[in-house]
Amino acid sequence: MYTISKFAKMIGVTPKTLREWNKSGKLIPTLVKENGYRYYSEEQFYEYLRKPAAKQERMTIGYCRVSSVKQKDELERQVEIVKTYLVAKGYSFDVITDISSGVHFEKRGLLRLTDLIIQGEVERVVVLYKEQLLRFGFELFENLCKRFDVTIEIIDNTDKAGEQELVEDLIQILTVFSRRLQGKQANMVKNMIQELMDDDSC
Repeated sequence: MYTISKFAKMIGVTPKTLREWNKSGKLIPTLVKENGYRYYSEEQFYEYLRKPAAKQERMTIGYCRVSSVKQKDELERQVEIVKTYLVAKGYSFDVITDISSGVHFEKRGLLRLTDLIIQGEVERVVVLYKEQLLRFGFELFENLCKRFDVTIEIIDNTDKAGEQELVEDLIQILTVFSRRLQGKQANMVKNMIQELMDDDSC
C-alpha cells in the first residue's frame, strides 16, 4: 500500500490531482483510514500504467540475442528469421538485439524492452528460442509481461542453445560464484574457469 504522496510521485501527478480524482470517482483509494489518510494499492499502480496502452496502438518487439561478438553471424540469422515471421504475421514491429550472456539481466536491449513494456507500448514479444530472452529467470520476465497484458510468442520451442553459448554462460556463473569464495575454494573455481576458456573444443 502507498500513501497519497508516494503514489502521486509514482504515477507522475500531484497529491492534489489524486484528491480531485477521488472526488470525481476517477481513481478511488483502496483504503481510507479513520484519520482521513488515503492509501493506494500496487494493483492500482499497474492498472494505471496499463490504461495508456488502450489509447494507442501497441507494437510487437522481436528480440534476438547471442552471447558473444564471435556469434554475430548467428545473431544476423536470428534477426532474419524473426523478421520473416513478423512480416508473415502482419505485425507492426521493431527488433531489439543484444550481444550478452543469457544468465544476467543487465543487458541494454533487454532493459530497453522492459522499459517499453512498463510504459504500455508493447503488445507482444517474439523470440526465436525461449533461452534467447533469459537462460535463468524466464518465469520472472513472463510474469512481468502478464502484468502488462503482453504475450510472448516463441517461434521454435526446442532447446537450440549451442555448446559455445552454454560454456560462456557456465563461465559467467562460475565467475560470480568464485567472487564469494576465499582461499583454496576460490582458486579451484578460478582454475575451472581457466580450463573452460582454454578448451579449444569449446
